[in-house]
Amino acid sequence: MTRTQEIRPDIDDGIDRKVLAQLRARFLKINDGRLDRAMQALSTRQQLVLKLLPLLFHVNHPLLPGYVSGTTPAGLSAFEPDDDLLAEAQRLTRSFAYKARRGPQPAPIHGLFLMGSLGTIAQAEQSDMDIWVCHAPELDAAAIAELQRKCTALEEWAASQGAEAHFFLIDPVRFTQGDRETRLTSDDCGTTQHYLLLDEFYRTAIWLAGRTPLWWLVPVYEEARYAEYTRTLLSKRFIRAEEVLDLGHLAHIPPGEFIGASMWQLYKGIESPYKSVLKLLLTEVYASEHPKVACLSLRFKEAVYANRLDLDELDPYMVVYRRLEEYLRERNETERLELIRRCLYLKVNKKLSRPPRNRSKSWQRLLLERLTAEWHWQPRQLAMLDSRSQWKVRQVLAERRALVNELTYSYRFLSQFARSEQASGTLSSRDLGVLGRRLYAAFERKAGKVEFINPGIAPDIAEDTLTLVQCSSPEAGGETQWALFSGSLNTLEWQDFAPLKRSRELIPLLAWCHRNGVIDTGTRLSLHPGTSDLAEHELSNLLASLQQTFPQPLGQVDESALLRAGVPSDVLLLVNVGVDPLKQHSQKNVHMTTERTDALGYSGVRENLVVTIDQVILNSWNEMLVSRYDGPDALLACLRDYLNSLPARGERPGLRVRCFCRNRAQAIGQRVQELFEDAQELLGAAGVPRFLLQVQQRFHVLQLEPGQVSHASLADLPALVEHLGRDLPGYSPLQLDRHALEDQDLAVILPLGRPNCIQVFYRQIGETAEISLLDEHNALWRQRLPFRDEQSLLTPLQRFLQSLLYRRNALLPLDNPVAMPTPEIFYYEVVRQGRQLERRAAPSAAVSHPFYDVQAIVEPAEQGQVHVTLYCNHREFSELEYGAGLFAAVARHILAQRREPERYPCYITDLDLSRVPGRGQAQTVHYLRYKVELEERLNRALRDS
Repeated sequence: MTRTQEIRPDIDDGIDRKVLAQLRARFLKINDGRLDRAMQALSTRQQLVLKLLPLLFHVNHPLLPGYVSGTTPAGLSAFEPDDDLLAEAQRLTRSFAYKARRGPQPAPIHGLFLMGSLGTIAQAEQSDMDIWVCHAPELDAAAIAELQRKCTALEEWAASQGAEAHFFLIDPVRFTQGDRETRLTSDDCGTTQHYLLLDEFYRTAIWLAGRTPLWWLVPVYEEARYAEYTRTLLSKRFIRAEEVLDLGHLAHIPPGEFIGASMWQLYKGIESPYKSVLKLLLTEVYASEHPKVACLSLRFKEAVYANRLDLDELDPYMVVYRRLEEYLRERNETERLELIRRCLYLKVNKKLSRPPRNRSKSWQRLLLERLTAEWHWQPRQLAMLDSRSQWKVRQVLAERRALVNELTYSYRFLSQFARSEQASGTLSSRDLGVLGRRLYAAFERKAGKVEFINPGIAPDIAEDTLTLVQCSSPEAGGETQWALFSGSLNTLEWQDFAPLKRSRELIPLLAWCHRNGVIDTGTRLSLHPGTSDLAEHELSNLLASLQQTFPQPLGQVDESALLRAGVPSDVLLLVNVGVDPLKQHSQKNVHMTTERTDALGYSGVRENLVVTIDQVILNSWNEMLVSRYDGPDALLACLRDYLNSLPARGERPGLRVRCFCRNRAQAIGQRVQELFEDAQELLGAAGVPRFLLQVQQRFHVLQLEPGQVSHASLADLPALVEHLGRDLPGYSPLQLDRHALEDQDLAVILPLGRPNCIQVFYRQIGETAEISLLDEHNALWRQRLPFRDEQSLLTPLQRFLQSLLYRRNALLPLDNPVAMPTPEIFYYEVVRQGRQLERRAAPSAAVSHPFYDVQAIVEPAEQGQVHVTLYCNHREFSELEYGAGLFAAVARHILAQRREPERYPCYITDLDLSRVPGRGQAQTVHYLRYKVELEERLNRALRDS
């Protein structure tokens, strides 16, 4: 039994150089053991790379790998190659002859260290080599550039030998000050983790050649006065400066580093959680101990000083596990401890349920067997973990819950720590917010979102055979639903099995299968469509559309996208999924022929063939969202929501519309695609605020308002006319869908709206005429009148409009150069059955023409009523004098002035609304509505007189 020989140097009592040499020997003993373990797992060619690296940095020889030029810095401190190493170099090139360095010239390369998984229990065939090349601080920029080129050349040579190597240049002085510009390992997140990276270096790095770390010679209890202690060692020549490399100490770790490390590991954990959970929890342990952090490198150093040199227990991953186990046992968090154990087991990747490849067991396997026995793991659990590559949906779902809970807990811990320490600095709000959004986008559930269940848990969860069933659920009150079962099941079998997934609708279920890779090109699907019209060819096409629109795997989400709200990147609209829009004809085996082929107004009865729409969106956060629209306004609701989801500016999403139903699928899909593209273009880039669409007999107006698109549904043509005649705050263009109002003259009238222009259209219909007017704001007014001739039809309106414009101009300041000019008035006749327009001159009435000047003045009264005063040829008729008999008195007066007894209509020729609140500058249609109302009352009185 050997006696433990703990070394406890006391610098105040003096230090024996032999003790320092003994300490260095202990560290080198651990180092040699780790290096030997690393070599065991490497191929012969990979071993050669690791062996030759010190020599290749020590000499410059044109025929050796990595040669750049004769001026490249070369020479490794305290290094002299042995005969075996020189023999290996001569096997590469026979002409190489080693020449020892002469004289006391300083070596520019101070040390080589190997970082990463090599030499640990987690070393695997694909493990890479991270090499720190520590160089003299006095090297100039040109020399460093030469050295960097040498490193690049050596990386290429290593790759040719089957080794993935990465070299990182280290200036020890700058590093100690925390000043570095590049990553120092292939798993490094940057300068925010200086001390944590140093902690990892001291407990995991394997020294290859050159100077050894000065940190080795400072006891843990002297870490707080590291500078004073090392200064004494060097000044009193207990050690020589050229023998050691100083990279700093670990007496204090700023709390901001825990935040930076957690954020980096959380970021990585979203896609590869197993790799990050161990480091995340270690950071949690450190943060929970702050400010007195007993980091693992200090524990490692304590063990060496105490002569506890068991390679297994000092293995970097074992050291991490033991500390996490201790922490979680103290907190009685057994579920988290089991997760940590699974993460470590899967990281080591030695399948204990299967015999080793070779008859002899590796040291890694023996250590893992000891650990799993300590954990009381049964063969069944080992077999389950070893079959991770074959895990399917059920196993992945169970594991996902544990991993997501851990990542979410880590984020909450990180956020709370940042607030309590007020240490996050520049990392706080922005970076925490971005990270929170990454986690939200990856794992948070919300209505319509397709859950992603396999964040790096299993390599392939595609099922060989699946059964898709539409059924009713007694538990859900007989509600129809879709269910997905593993295997190929017939009608009698599937009812005895639990489904992998249920959904009220089909597309969310298929999108879930696609997003998670449950269905791939080799999956065979059995379909039981129930009461739906879904056929196998449609199901196949639906899956193909998802695969084409949203190819997997998805790309990385850029941070800039997370700084803004998520917006659609790609949109897939699937029309009439499992629905035959002409089912009544299909059942009768009737094929319809019609000239009216528009899918939104098909055949003579104008059937709407768009019955349902399933919308699948992939947004800029890589969230997949599914929503369904059905009912009479399904198309318009989907269109409105789609338009409202578009970003205010920037790229528009890719849009695909697909339809695979039994009847007229291609025409339906093309029609919906055209509609969405037209509406998007007009209401977006073209800046048209209103878009008119007709579906069956109904009309729909989409209106672009600040921040959103609103939708008005109108039952028939009179309702549409009334809607288009409402007051508008300014000129508002209106664009018609290509099939809207096909049989109406409004189809040629409405697109002609122009700003600051009043346009009058009339159409003779037998003994009547219909007048349509688009005012300066593009509002519509219509009136049906008796028709005698064009002159008598248009002159009263012309006189009224001229009076209106005269009143408006009178209110405008004459010295305002930006005042709007007087609107022009144009007249058109609608001809050829309402399909063409012909320009007409404005009517000009002769002085002798029998038209009567009737002026109306409207003033506000109580309770929203108005008072009306009429002037006939300047004679006043007011309610003050005639009360309710005002219009009868005016009618008697007008009849008395006429020469003929015929009671033709009387028209208001002038109207004043200046006293009506808010109507002093009202648009033309508002005056026309008052005009029509007053004329109806006046002409009714004429008929009754």
